[in-house]
Amino acid sequence: MAKLVFGMMQSLDGYVDDAAGTLCMPPPGPVVFRHFIDVVAGHVGCIYGRRIYEVMRYWDVDQPEWDTPEREFAAAWRGQPKWVASRTLTAVGPNATLVRGDVLAFVRELKATVEGELDVAGPELAAVMSPLIDEYRVYARPFVLGTGKPFFAGARPPLRLVSTQRLGDEVVQSVYVPA
Repeated sequence: MAKLVFGMMQSLDGYVDDAAGTLCMPPPGPVVFRHFIDVVAGHVGCIYGRRIYEVMRYWDVDQPEWDTPEREFAAAWRGQPKWVASRTLTAVGPNATLVRGDVLAFVRELKATVEGELDVAGPELAAVMSPLIDEYRVYARPFVLGTGKPFFAGARPPLRLVSTQRLGDEVVQSVYVPA
């Protein structure tokens, strides 16, 4: 059975992006980026909402200015299956499947049929998936946005802290499981 994980970077005041919906924190440094390359490479797939999937499509096409770590991240991202929950998209890119209808039922079945770690991406989708999420990974960065889209888009489930880790000098990762 798969483990469903929701993890995103957030500001110190709990937002993943600003009120305009832009990821306005600067890109992470090399230690944090390396961490995310390894995390993505370890996933057996990712379940996306439409908005975050459209943001991540950036990694579908090589850019001439990318350095080696960016190319590694893109390769890891491209290599994993993606399931995109959307009522508005009519098509998705390579290695992706469009999911319509009962997303919870789909993910419940997916969890039962694959082994490894499945990532759920996007706060709204995570709010819907909350009954199925096995682990929350909060990556706190030293920025204050003041407003925007919160990490927890719905009611925060009761959680228990299981670990913390410092990543370089810019991020603290806290890992929580349902209490």
